[in-house]
Amino acid sequence: MSLLSGSLTLRSAPKVTPEEFTALREFIYGLTGIDIPAQRQYLIENRLGPRLGELHIPSFGEYLKYLKFSREKDAELKQLFELITTNETSLFRDTKQLEVVRDKLLAPLLESLEKSGKKELRIWSAGCSSGEEPYTLAIMLHELLRVKLMSWRIDIMAHDLSPAMIAKAQAGVYGEYSFKTTPPDILDRYFTKRPEGFEIKANVKRLVRFATLNLNDQAAVKALPRSHIVFCRNVIIYFDTEMKKKVLSGFYDNLVPGGHLVLGHAETIHGVSRVFTPVHHPGGIVYKREG
Repeated sequence: MSLLSGSLTLRSAPKVTPEEFTALREFIYGLTGIDIPAQRQYLIENRLGPRLGELHIPSFGEYLKYLKFSREKDAELKQLFELITTNETSLFRDTKQLEVVRDKLLAPLLESLEKSGKKELRIWSAGCSSGEEPYTLAIMLHELLRVKLMSWRIDIMAHDLSPAMIAKAQAGVYGEYSFKTTPPDILDRYFTKRPEGFEIKANVKRLVRFATLNLNDQAAVKALPRSHIVFCRNVIIYFDTEMKKKVLSGFYDNLVPGGHLVLGHAETIHGVSRVFTPVHHPGGIVYKREG
């Protein structure tokens, strides 16, 4: 998930006043933990302006009232989530980091679990966008376990704020752009060509379960079953320090002792949280829960 990248132009879009921007910014932050920088005020106009036109609402102040008090506020909040987030992802994104995950996390973890007789693995993809990341992980597990996968219980939980992204992920059909970093043999083995794109095969899809989830909802996060690995790539860069601490605390509580957190390359918890131990590998850093 990423925040308000790109821009749209609409000549007739209303202008947001500084007071309206502050009120909307605080409202969005309170709901999602997403912090919209002051210098991105123009993106509020570009992204939300067309929606105001569709609803025939004359100002951003009136739109905020609509979000708070309208009978349609629940449905409109879903629209708001779609508009304030942009999802840029692909299968097998950040190849070097995925090699670290495969060789340094998944392979030894699978071996350890098998030796212990507990062939159950749970991974949480937090901020999964349209599903490319969790499906990549499911394919990696197929590649590592091969026929032995049938004797395992694999549960990849995949969540995103956007209902539209979750619907796309559940469909599991992707265009060519999503495969820009995917090895051709992987595409051949795990996808079926359809008129509308390439569809993930059922044996991969069954490892992943998708749902909407707001990382700012502490009760919902606490209700999740515990994970061996948490993926949250390119999400926390859009949170302020307090929200980062809150989210990282939730990840820590969700992980089993010895579990790992995987963030995006541009993300760090340095100066934000000391509950994880950074583990450096050529190709990427992962964060370990020690106790």
